[in-house]
Amino acid sequence: MNPGAAPVLAVRGAEKRFGAVHALKGVSLEACRGEILALLGDNGAGKSTLVKCISGVYALDAGEIVLDGMSAPIHSPATARRAGIETVYQDLALFDNLTPAQNFYCGHEIAFPAWLPRGLRFLNSRVMDREAAGVLERLKVNLPNLDAPVALMSGGQRQAVAVARATVFARKVVMLDEPTAALGVREARKVLDLIAQLRAEGNAVILITHNMEHVVELADRAIVLRQGRKVGEIKPDRSNQKELVSMIVGAEA
Repeated sequence: MNPGAAPVLAVRGAEKRFGAVHALKGVSLEACRGEILALLGDNGAGKSTLVKCISGVYALDAGEIVLDGMSAPIHSPATARRAGIETVYQDLALFDNLTPAQNFYCGHEIAFPAWLPRGLRFLNSRVMDREAAGVLERLKVNLPNLDAPVALMSGGQRQAVAVARATVFARKVVMLDEPTAALGVREARKVLDLIAQLRAEGNAVILITHNMEHVVELADRAIVLRQGRKVGEIKPDRSNQKELVSMIVGAEA
C-alpha cells in the first residue's frame, strides 16, 4: 500500500461458508487509489469468492467492507455498482448483439426528457455514442468500428470493451478476474496496457491472475490466499518470484 495513503477499500475479517465448505476464513485486505493489488492463490483458494463478496454477488457471513473509511454493506451487484465498485469477470458479460456504446450504457441509458418517467423517455444514442468513444480514446483503446456489435470483435477487443465499460461507472474500485486468459500475446499486451492506464487514472485495481510475469510487471502489491486464508503479502519483483510461488502452493521457499 502507498505509504500514508488512506485505503479506498478495506475488507476486514471476511468469512463465507457454503454449507460445509469454509471458503473465506477471516480474510482482510486494503486497496488504495492509484495502485494495482494482485490477488493470488491456487484454484479453490478463495479469490473469486472474495471478489464476489466485494461485488455483491455473495453476502459475507461475517466481517465488514469499508469504502473511504465508512462501513458499506454490499447486498447486491447493484449496491456495489452504486458504491463505485465495478467487476470484469472471465465471461465478460457482454451483449454480443450490441455495440460497445450500447454495452457501456445497458441499464444506465441516457434518455430525455428528464421530467418523464424513465420508461417513457427517448434514448439519446448520439450522446451515449459520443461519451463511449471519448472513454475508449482516453483509455487508448482502438476499435476498427464503433458501430459494429461486439460479436464481430476479437477476444482482446472484447476484453478491452469490458474493461473500458467498467471504468465508465467505477468511482472507487475496478476488479478484474483473469483478464488475459485465453488471449494471444499481442492482445494480452493491449489489455495489460489498459490495466496500467486504469491505475494511472487513480483507480484502485484488484487483479486476479495466475500469470506471474503479469504480476511482477504490473502489481504494486500481491496478497496470497490459500484454503480461504490470507497467508502472505509481498511487493512482487523478479527477485522474490520464487517466494511468491512458494506462498501460493504452500511449499518452502
